[in-house]
Amino acid sequence: MAYGVHHPDALELRGRVWAGEDWRSVATELADSCLSPPEAGVSPPTRQSQINRLFRASALTRMSQMMMLGDSPERSAIFARAGELYGQAAALAGDRQREVIETPNGPLIGWFFPAAGPEVVGAALLIGGVEGWAMDFSEMATALAARGIDTLSIDGPGQGESRMVLGHLLTDGWEAAYAAAIDWLARRSEGRRIGVVGNSMGGSFAMHLAARHPAIAACCNNGGTSAPAMARANATFFQKMTAFVGDVSGDEAQARWAAVRPADPDAPVRCPLLVVHGGLDPMINDADARNLFQTAQAADKQMVVFSDGDHCIYNHPDDKLSLVGDWLASRLGGP
Repeated sequence: MAYGVHHPDALELRGRVWAGEDWRSVATELADSCLSPPEAGVSPPTRQSQINRLFRASALTRMSQMMMLGDSPERSAIFARAGELYGQAAALAGDRQREVIETPNGPLIGWFFPAAGPEVVGAALLIGGVEGWAMDFSEMATALAARGIDTLSIDGPGQGESRMVLGHLLTDGWEAAYAAAIDWLARRSEGRRIGVVGNSMGGSFAMHLAARHPAIAACCNNGGTSAPAMARANATFFQKMTAFVGDVSGDEAQARWAAVRPADPDAPVRCPLLVVHGGLDPMINDADARNLFQTAQAADKQMVVFSDGDHCIYNHPDDKLSLVGDWLASRLGGP
């Protein structure tokens, strides 16, 4: 559900898998049902219904490849199809547009959500993690845009459409690629203050970039780790991280991820910082989250712990979006 799957679709997906059906087959069938619903014979669909069903079908199509650990032409085709459905919904909704951003390492794909309302208070770069990417964080992007923040939800190096469609991997030049995206956002938002929000491993990228890019005026880390390379201890998860880098050995992948340094004492975060942590997060423990918070040297830094929070506070979406959105709007739009 955190990546756009609606509640009844999630319940049916999980229930049928528990009953013995294949994950990918069920997710694909549910996506097809969204596009050809039984009730379509009752009346022609309105624009609102089309938007709903296209976004749901895209989310389910993306969910169908979630269990794949490595890349293949088949997986790329699935992701391209999800992007096509999402693009059709976006064209009908009119509240976001797909952008291809040129960088020194090749193009990146992102979805730009213009600030809603008359007052624009700033801009934000939104970064996903090892599994959830730009299209998956539409709900957060919409929440930021509703608060007057131009938001670019980016598929960074090794993520989403940038990797699956364009072949843009996490290479040694990944930092320059993100810098180009930040520069693009600065031009698009006419020089307004820029914040960066990272979810899961995206929080690690966010803090690394906030410590090194002077254009970043505020940073929120929601569920990132202080030492991304140490995730190698989780063998299955590390296969997904290796896919970011390409067809390389585990040692090479670990070395590439070691270059992501969110808690670097030689480059601490100094801009306003918000660390959001779930007390029941199965991936990031309290010590890890507090280490990130303590290494930052920002005069304005806060840590909010949801005592029963899951990873990235996926079990309290409304409270999380209000917290992150309101905090970022106050830091970007304040004096």
